[in-house]
Amino acid sequence: MSSSDPVIDANLAVALDALLAEQSVTRAAARLRTSPAAMSRTLARLRRILQDPLLVRAGQTMVPTPRAQALRDEAATVVRRLGALLTPGGDVDLATLRGTFTLQAADLVGAALAPGLLRLARREAPGVSLRFRAEEMEDGPALRDGRIDLEIGSIDHVDPETRVEELVTLQMAAAVRPGHPLTEEILTPARLAAAEHVVVSRRGRFTGPLDTALAAHNLHRRVAVVLPSHLAAMSLAARSDVVCLVPAAPPGTGPSPLTDAATTLGLHLLDIPLPLPSLTIGMAWHPRHAADGAHRWLRDAVRRALHAPEGSAAWPFTSGR
Repeated sequence: MSSSDPVIDANLAVALDALLAEQSVTRAAARLRTSPAAMSRTLARLRRILQDPLLVRAGQTMVPTPRAQALRDEAATVVRRLGALLTPGGDVDLATLRGTFTLQAADLVGAALAPGLLRLARREAPGVSLRFRAEEMEDGPALRDGRIDLEIGSIDHVDPETRVEELVTLQMAAAVRPGHPLTEEILTPARLAAAEHVVVSRRGRFTGPLDTALAAHNLHRRVAVVLPSHLAAMSLAARSDVVCLVPAAPPGTGPSPLTDAATTLGLHLLDIPLPLPSLTIGMAWHPRHAADGAHRWLRDAVRRALHAPEGSAAWPFTSGR
């Protein structure tokens, strides 16, 4: 900026609006919570800049000049726009909100989340569209790059600044078709190991935590097939004798929408008689969206759709977690 360029002072616009609205230095000072002396100095400065007296004495009152009258509405409009510009973006008019949110999630999480999210969007933000993307094979900076708005699932590898919030903790259950031999007697580690299994792995891996737990009992299972999709694996289990692991709500807690697909397929969920690590479903987002009103609605809608426990709080993710 060169020395000849005018310096824009937003405070002068606010003061001009107050002076023209109140037509009194004292009342304008009270409106802006400043002293009459300071407001008098501001009026003098405005007179020099605009080269007009703006307010002139008429008996015990002050009256606006023609230039001031012409500026009154414009000054009020500028101040309103400044207020909107500098107001925190937490509030959003959901009824008029338009746009598309892109969420990255595994197929099972997407299938569980989409119906509830769609219902909430139709009721609260009908102009919003939802786009689900499959998980990436390699963890990449999709949140940082803005290619996705929210990642939902088992959050492990993210950029250091990424915000992560736990939503629900689940445990794995064995899903089998109605009439499966495993439903006829108490499920033991040996009977579970003797059955054929389908494993879900995007990377084509045959082993997982269940194999580690079985190995502690000197047991090994037979994996008949590896599929990259939970929904495909459950569909196969519904039509064959393979066992599929499905995340389910722990005993004593409310139902989880992540078992809706298994219920729809008619699968029976059996408690696994082995200590397996729990599965935490969370959501991750870039901090640039933290205060955005539309994104805050999205995060709250995800919480409600997944029946997250109340009082969940976000924390900056660190590699030590």
